[in-house]
Amino acid sequence: MIKVAIVGTGAISPLHIEGYLQFKDEVTIVSLCDIYPEKAEELADTFGLDVSVYDNHQDMLEKEAIDLVSVCTPPYVHAEIAIHAMKAGAHAVVEKPMAASLKECDDMNRVAEETGQLLSIISQNRFTDPMMKLKHLLDERVIGKVLHTQVDSFWWRGHSYYDLWWRGTWEKEGGGCTLNHAVHHLDIFKWMNGMPDEITAMMSNVAHDNAEVEDISIAVGKYKNGGLATLTSSVVHHGQEQQLIFQGEEGRISAPFKVYASTSLENGFPEVNTEKMNQITEAYEEIEDLPYEGHTGQLNNVIQHILGNQSLVVDGHQGKETLELIMAIYAASQTGQTVKLPLEPSHPFYTKEGVMKHAPSFYEKSSSIENFNQSDITT
Repeated sequence: MIKVAIVGTGAISPLHIEGYLQFKDEVTIVSLCDIYPEKAEELADTFGLDVSVYDNHQDMLEKEAIDLVSVCTPPYVHAEIAIHAMKAGAHAVVEKPMAASLKECDDMNRVAEETGQLLSIISQNRFTDPMMKLKHLLDERVIGKVLHTQVDSFWWRGHSYYDLWWRGTWEKEGGGCTLNHAVHHLDIFKWMNGMPDEITAMMSNVAHDNAEVEDISIAVGKYKNGGLATLTSSVVHHGQEQQLIFQGEEGRISAPFKVYASTSLENGFPEVNTEKMNQITEAYEEIEDLPYEGHTGQLNNVIQHILGNQSLVVDGHQGKETLELIMAIYAASQTGQTVKLPLEPSHPFYTKEGVMKHAPSFYEKSSSIENFNQSDITT
């Protein structure tokens, strides 16, 4: 039986609990930890969990026999908690973003290699039927070479969202919507289409004058083969309409799933290619659905990997790559120059100190409340 602890009992932690509870024959939740232990106790009551509650993760690791830790805290302590867990002999599943800096990502990956413990970064949107099926079609090159990718990570958050004490600061949250909202779409983009070779970008804060960080960014990625990608991250878009669109030589596919294909008339204008569209749609529909989706799907993959039954889908190195793409967007927007990937340890945006020094502070954080009531969130 795999003994699980959850560190951080804020809005994202119920998704971990719900996931683990799907696999009661293989895992049991033994501990909850939060700097506000009353939140952990309330969460335990909500789910009817018989667990130990701690206000310090190091005390928990010393006193409990734990096999797997879910890290659900603000990003600035992800690395510290995950490293302590792995050094204590536990595997670590870490919420997005992986850490506050690329250096911390490298530190986490090094400890995982040294200890032999599993390190997985939550990328739950990979574990959905539309995304898995789209990835399969792209791998099969059903639309040929990808010419242009459009990533619309459109969210909306009210002004008070950044009143929470750790949000809206470069020190505690590590960044704005590019890091904390678009991270999943950027991860999927990189997973499906590979890492661009260079990035240009701009960012701004247009609606949240109580936050230092950006609330919108627009980036362009370029590949060696000439392909381009436009990457928009936002918390100012009403309707929260998110999509990934891949335009290829032979057609267009997207999530949410939509397909279109054209052939050329003699004069070069388009004509609908119904045969190709039907072929792609049939291929999509023939792909089997996943047994579990979202957090539950990824946690199941972690559990099965620990038990020796599956390969790990998302490891710490993939988590670092996603943060590397985000830091390239920040660096390009700040300098006004094209940034080449990958980012070396000498790059100004490699360390947290470098990010703090070079990232723009759009506004001073004007409010700081200790806690929000638990409420539904969208992921």
